[in-house]
Amino acid sequence: MEDKKDQEKPVALTQEELIKLKADAAKAQENWDKLVRLQADFDNARKRWEKQRSEFTLFANEDLLCDILAIVDDLERSVELSREKHEDHEAFLKGVEMILAHLHDLLKKNGVSCIQAKGKCFDPNRHEALMQVEKDDLPENTVVEEMQKGYTLNDRVIRTSKVQVSRKKKAAETSTKEDKNQTEV
Repeated sequence: MEDKKDQEKPVALTQEELIKLKADAAKAQENWDKLVRLQADFDNARKRWEKQRSEFTLFANEDLLCDILAIVDDLERSVELSREKHEDHEAFLKGVEMILAHLHDLLKKNGVSCIQAKGKCFDPNRHEALMQVEKDDLPENTVVEEMQKGYTLNDRVIRTSKVQVSRKKKAAETSTKEDKNQTEV
């Protein structure tokens, strides 16, 4: 091990080595300053990005919501007219149907589409079976009835269809009924 005295001994450098050492020290200080500035720039950019992301999240649905507000205005006008003219149920129904058509157009414009379920083969990714009903005239696992519509957003399921699914009668039930029919004859 070196003594502390050995480490504190003066070192002799040539003028050329001293100049190079000072240049290297200056370069190191310059690099250090660049690093500190880059770190500060990076922190500022990260903070700016987080602020922009936060604002984007807050206002991302602004256009959609403005379109919905126009439909809400139509509904409010329709309800107000219905209150003033109590007899004209047909006109009220027509107004509601027009508003519903506007809503469907808005959904379509924003990439939302209805899942076609009735008569299709049950798909657990698109359908949620609430009931099974015995149907011998349909293939097994066919959607018999849609109890609530399902929707996709740009081909991604955002709400599954709530459905009734067909099933065949069980063999034991069928043979028991056949046995009863044969004994009754």
